[in-house]
Amino acid sequence: MGTEMNMLPKCEANYAALTPTTFLKRAAAFYANRTSLIYEGTRFTWHQTYDRCSRLASSLVCLNIVKHDVVSILAPNVPATYEMHFAVPMAGAVLNTINTRLDAKNIASILKHSGAKVFFVDCQFVPVAREALKILMNNSEPSMMPLVIVIDDIDSPTGVRLGELEYEQLIHKGNPGFASVELDDEWDPIALNYTSGTTSEPKGVVYSHRGAYLSTLSLILGWEMGSEPVYLWTLPMFHCNGWTFTWGVAARGGTNVCLRNTTAYDIYRNIKRHQVTHMCCAPIIFNILLEAKPHERCEIVSPIQILTGGAPPPAPLLEKIEPLGFKVTHAYGLTEATGPALVCEWQAKWNKLPKEEQSNLKARQGISILTLADVDVKDSETMESVPHDGKTMGEIVLRGSSIMKGYFKDPKATNKAFKNGWFFTGDVGVIHPDGYLEIKDRSKDVIISGGENISSVELESVLYRHPNILEAAVVAMRHPRWGETPCAFVALRNNDSNVKVSKPDIISYCRKNLPHFMVPKRVEFVPELPKNSTGKILKFELRERAKAFEPVDVSENQQQAVMDSHPSRYNEQTLAFSRL
Repeated sequence: MGTEMNMLPKCEANYAALTPTTFLKRAAAFYANRTSLIYEGTRFTWHQTYDRCSRLASSLVCLNIVKHDVVSILAPNVPATYEMHFAVPMAGAVLNTINTRLDAKNIASILKHSGAKVFFVDCQFVPVAREALKILMNNSEPSMMPLVIVIDDIDSPTGVRLGELEYEQLIHKGNPGFASVELDDEWDPIALNYTSGTTSEPKGVVYSHRGAYLSTLSLILGWEMGSEPVYLWTLPMFHCNGWTFTWGVAARGGTNVCLRNTTAYDIYRNIKRHQVTHMCCAPIIFNILLEAKPHERCEIVSPIQILTGGAPPPAPLLEKIEPLGFKVTHAYGLTEATGPALVCEWQAKWNKLPKEEQSNLKARQGISILTLADVDVKDSETMESVPHDGKTMGEIVLRGSSIMKGYFKDPKATNKAFKNGWFFTGDVGVIHPDGYLEIKDRSKDVIISGGENISSVELESVLYRHPNILEAAVVAMRHPRWGETPCAFVALRNNDSNVKVSKPDIISYCRKNLPHFMVPKRVEFVPELPKNSTGKILKFELRERAKAFEPVDVSENQQQAVMDSHPSRYNEQTLAFSRL
């Protein structure tokens, strides 16, 4: 009987490679006249979106893009960014969405490491892209330079150009009848996302078509996203491909409401105008919503579902946001897990608990999404699982179909991440008696500020280059707006000269050498840093000191003074995008 069972082969009728691009084709077939995308005065239906994506894919092929070539994009949440999530894989290529908050050096590093063949640049980011391309040109062969295509604002064209091609030209010239490049293997790459964009060792996380497809299904199920959602893009699409909801909204036949700016005015205005039902965001968006001026707000008639992650949302913040009309679900994930891996699945019996207790439960990281085969908290040395007591800490480990293929061009880092059949997250957590996980610390020394990962090691390397700094260590400190923010402990060199170095000087130096969201919000001068017997800096002592600081942005006035002295460099638009 077993042999006869095994003689039933796979064929075109009973097997198809899994890819999220099929969600678009289905949406165009069954929701053809339903609104797919709204961006200010621009609207498209699913039929039109499929037409535009087909045209763009055919144009990419005409530009000699072949299978597995990397296509990069530096753009906010505008229609083109959404369309490229389908068009690029339809052309057989791999999509690389670049964090718009990075500086030119980091962007150049990503372009070089990824080997991008085409670089799409939104009109707003042409200045930093031009600078990045200059850096790339000085460090690469001319043949390695990507073809540059500008994305002008489709609703309010600016006329800004970089190179000869513009996005809408490719759409206009493309073939609407283009047949997608055939996917032979669902394990083929669909996306390349960088975890940090550091100039030394950028880590490019590769997703497969299969992983992206299954993660999308898991998240729309785990979040209980029904049909015809109206989804507001407050989460950057460059964050794990918008936690896969770029593909998920198509799967549900929903409407994408695109946002160039995530201001309180723009968020509330679009909520009211389009009857938004769903949105994802880091907890920083909660503060934007809560701090909105009276004239910016609107009454929320029907509850809006919010999926939040990127930084643990403080329980008091949840208590404040939900009365406004938002229903919050907490998720935990990382780039290597295709976004959210755990979701704090709500239980009906918790509705009877006091609000404060509900918020504490909701702030936990939760249980695994369906795509994961398993999740655990283990002693990383013995591989023993920790007891479910909510106290014993270990490293959070994952395994399943939503985990990355690996790190691009970095087998050493891939092998280090995959051990004993598990992916090691580097996050330290506990398991509660009910099986729900909660993060307690971060073993990677990563600071999560407003949803952005900040490497303390990278920040320290910049501080160490300052001529007057002898030692530096960076740890996380609490911040009412960003959740966590860098706090730098600095020991200055003994200098016989009369040169005096102030805290604003250090902040100004950091702003010149780092993306603005990485700049320390507090600098503390110390005679020397605490060390153990082998000379290793005792960061846990510094973390304890940082906990004693008032959770306010102590250096905000200092940073403002620096910005006031360089108004041309720190214009309002640059600040808005560097902080969100």
